[in-house]
Amino acid sequence: MRVLCPDILIFMPVRPVLKPFELIFMYARKYKIALAVTTFSMLALVGVQLLIPWIIRTLVSTITSPGASLNDMPLVTQLTIGVLVIYLARAGMQFLRSYLAHLAGWGVVADVRKYIYEHMQRLSLRFYEDKQVGQLMSNVVNDIDLFEQLIAHAIPDVVVNVITFAAVTSVLLALNWQLTLLSVIPIPLVVLSLRVYARYVRPAFRRRQKELGDLNAMLNDNLAGIREIKAFTRENDEAVRIHERIDNYRQSLLHALRLMATFQPFVEFTSSLGTLIVIYFGGQLALQGKLPVADLVAFFLYLEMFYAPVRNLSGAWEAVQGSLAGADRVSDLVAESEEPHNAPGAVTFKGRAQGDIRLENVSFAYLTGSPVLENINLDIPARSVVALVGPTGVGKSTLVSLIPRFYDPSAGKITLDGQDIQNFTMDSLRQQISIVLQDVFLFYGTVRDNLLFGRPDASEAEMEAAAQAANAHEFISQLPDGYNTLIGERGVKLSGGQKQRLSIARAVLKNAPILILDEATSSVDTETELLIQQALERLMKGRTTIIIAHRLSTVRSADKIVVLEDKSIREMGTHHELLQLENGLYRRLYSVQREIEVNLA
Repeated sequence: MRVLCPDILIFMPVRPVLKPFELIFMYARKYKIALAVTTFSMLALVGVQLLIPWIIRTLVSTITSPGASLNDMPLVTQLTIGVLVIYLARAGMQFLRSYLAHLAGWGVVADVRKYIYEHMQRLSLRFYEDKQVGQLMSNVVNDIDLFEQLIAHAIPDVVVNVITFAAVTSVLLALNWQLTLLSVIPIPLVVLSLRVYARYVRPAFRRRQKELGDLNAMLNDNLAGIREIKAFTRENDEAVRIHERIDNYRQSLLHALRLMATFQPFVEFTSSLGTLIVIYFGGQLALQGKLPVADLVAFFLYLEMFYAPVRNLSGAWEAVQGSLAGADRVSDLVAESEEPHNAPGAVTFKGRAQGDIRLENVSFAYLTGSPVLENINLDIPARSVVALVGPTGVGKSTLVSLIPRFYDPSAGKITLDGQDIQNFTMDSLRQQISIVLQDVFLFYGTVRDNLLFGRPDASEAEMEAAAQAANAHEFISQLPDGYNTLIGERGVKLSGGQKQRLSIARAVLKNAPILILDEATSSVDTETELLIQQALERLMKGRTTIIIAHRLSTVRSADKIVVLEDKSIREMGTHHELLQLENGLYRRLYSVQREIEVNLA
């Protein structure tokens, strides 16, 4: 089903909200053969388990009969061999049941994780703005892990126990229907306790998973920010915060375990009442001669099998509730709407773009009623350099984020080479754009891995040429393993200037016709700034370049400078033209920065 989103005039898919069981079983269908064999194995297990008490009944009946003698040993031998065969068959069935159930369980876990990761990649950047990485990791790892309990343990256990209960009931009815009816007296109490248990324990398990997610989120923040923690000597304070999270998780876990600890003994006690009833009335029937001793012995053996499923259901029900608590949280994540999709009829951008960009009456708001940009009209000619300047928080980064469609405008449109960018597929549009940010993100891996990230099929010569163009080849060559050097998480082993040059080299290698540049030389030394500036000039040559300027002295040569203020364009022109405006914002900002530079000189 598709609906038209009136704000951005493109079609967006409506994602159905899946219930927890629907989500799990949607992926379990793939493993129907393994689950079918598992079910067959469980049925066979029930069958062989029912034979043992009947064989013992036959043995007791034989050796207690008035004419019993050594002549009955062949029968005893046959019964012994029969039990051996049954035990061997039971071992084989248990292997099939256990292995194939786990095969299906962990298969479902892997498939759901893949789907959730792909879904998270399709979520808009807006979704991630108020989410903690640790919480999302807990969704993908801890919550989905619980699905295995449901597929490999809880559901098979429930099936086996229900079938066992029904089969044993049939046998008990055949032995003595009066005792059987007396034996089921405690069962309604167990069923009632299951319903009450489910009402309280599932929220408890959900809270436990949330506390675990909170703990993971804080651990992720603290480990990522360990340098800041040490720099500000906050080790003790952060340890206290982590301890609080650990204690919160422990308390939530103990709350769920307390419910379990209350439920399981209750089930054990109520099922034991049936044994007391059978001891009393069964003994009475045997003394009256109305029930053979062999049948009484068999009845007791079957009675244990009769109540075992009732007891086991408590553990299985616990696993079900725990799994559903995890599935609830995963379902919430699945229900999140994805980023703007390709519009109906969207086409792949053919060839290389000229780079002519136009924004027509563009407005944007992160939240309805709180616009960040209003009525932006801007022409960016192909292969020109346009700088965006203005106070912090004025919307410069938001504006450039609209071009690769990280967000879509609330109103207006953006065109590339005369075509609405929403007419192009998302992937082909973004292939036309390279982005170099001030806050460089490098992945854990080697220098080579990070350089080839935007273009994995590049040759060795092309990679090295890109590094040379970015003034990065020299320092890369001096690393212990050159291009194969591990740079640590987020490039922690490199300096800020080195990370910037790797980011520039990555953009050079991608060779896109449009460049979005978050000017990033403000926090490096003069020599490194010169190297970065030289690399940027090479990168910008022949490309449409949009610069988010922090230091106005670096954009004096831009073809056009756009000054943003109060959600709109306040001024526009070249550096010299804007300086001529007596009360201009650009002139005031430039004067203030020049004064600061003079004072620091």
